[in-house]
Amino acid sequence: MTLKIITHPVFALHPVPMGHPERPDRIRTVWQAIEAGFSDIDQLEAPLADQEAIALVHDVRYLEYIASSEPGEEEGLNTLDGDTHMGFHSLEAGLRAAGGAVLGVDQVMTGQADRVFLAARPPGHHAEPDRAMGFCLFASAAIAAQHARVNYGLTRVAVLDFDVHHGNGTQAAFWKDGDLSFASSHQMPLFPGTGALDETGVGNIHNAPLRAGSDGAYVTQVWEDYLIPKIRAAKPELILISAGFDAHSRDPLANINCEAEDFGRITTMIRQLAEDVAEGRIVSLLEGGYDLEGLRSSLTAHLTALS
Repeated sequence: MTLKIITHPVFALHPVPMGHPERPDRIRTVWQAIEAGFSDIDQLEAPLADQEAIALVHDVRYLEYIASSEPGEEEGLNTLDGDTHMGFHSLEAGLRAAGGAVLGVDQVMTGQADRVFLAARPPGHHAEPDRAMGFCLFASAAIAAQHARVNYGLTRVAVLDFDVHHGNGTQAAFWKDGDLSFASSHQMPLFPGTGALDETGVGNIHNAPLRAGSDGAYVTQVWEDYLIPKIRAAKPELILISAGFDAHSRDPLANINCEAEDFGRITTMIRQLAEDVAEGRIVSLLEGGYDLEGLRSSLTAHLTALS
C-alpha cells in the first residue's frame, strides 16, 4: 500500500501572536519527524485551492472576507476572533491547506496513492461555513469530502476526528446530509462547546464526548466499540481523518491522557475499516497537537500505522 505526504514551506510562514499555541514550530516538528522516520515516502507540494473548491463548503462572500482580512507584509496581524489571526502569508497557507486536502483526494481516487497524509497549518476542523474560529480558516476535511463527491461520483464519505477539540466546522458542514458521516471523540466540556451525544444531524453525526482525565485505553475502547461500528454501518467509499494529537497526556490545552501508541492503535482501526469498506482509501489531515514532543511521537505512531 502506497502512502504519500503533502506539505508546503508556506505552512511555516503563517504568523500568530507570541505565545500562541498554534505556532510555526508545530509544522517544523512534523517535518523533522517525517525526515527522521519517513524520508523514503514521496512528498508532494500542496497547491492553492481554487474558489470552486472553497465554495463546496464556504460561501463566496466568506472567501472574499478572508482574502480581504490578510494584512500587508509590514502591517502585523489581523484578529478574526480571540484565537484566530491572519498575517502576511496566512491566506496562502489556508488555501494550500485546503488545496492539499483536495490533492490528497485526487491521489487516492486516481490510484496514485492508497493513503495520504497532509502536513499543513493552519488546521481546519473548527472553520464553519460562514465563520473562522479556533485557529482555522477553511474547513479542509469537509471541502475534501465534497470534492470527492462532486468530482469522483462518490456517494458516501466519512470524516473521523480524534482531535481533543470537537470538529464543529465539519459537523456544521455535514449536519443535513445523510451521506456524509462524521465521528468524533473529544473532551467535553472544552472549546468549542459543541459535540454532545445528542447532536446527531440526520443520524449521520456520531459524537463521543470524553470526561477530563480519560486515559488512552478508554479512548481507544470508545473508538473500537462505538465510533468505528457507526462508520462501518455507513459504508463510506472514502475515509478522511482529522488527525489532531492534542489528546496526548502532555498537551497543554486539554486533559485527556492518551500516549503515542494510542494514536497508533486508533489509526490501525481506521486503516482496517478503510480496507474493509473503502478500498483502503484514506486521506489524513493534521489538525491540533500543541506539545511538540507529544506531537512528534504521536505523529510517528500515526504515520507508522498508515504506512
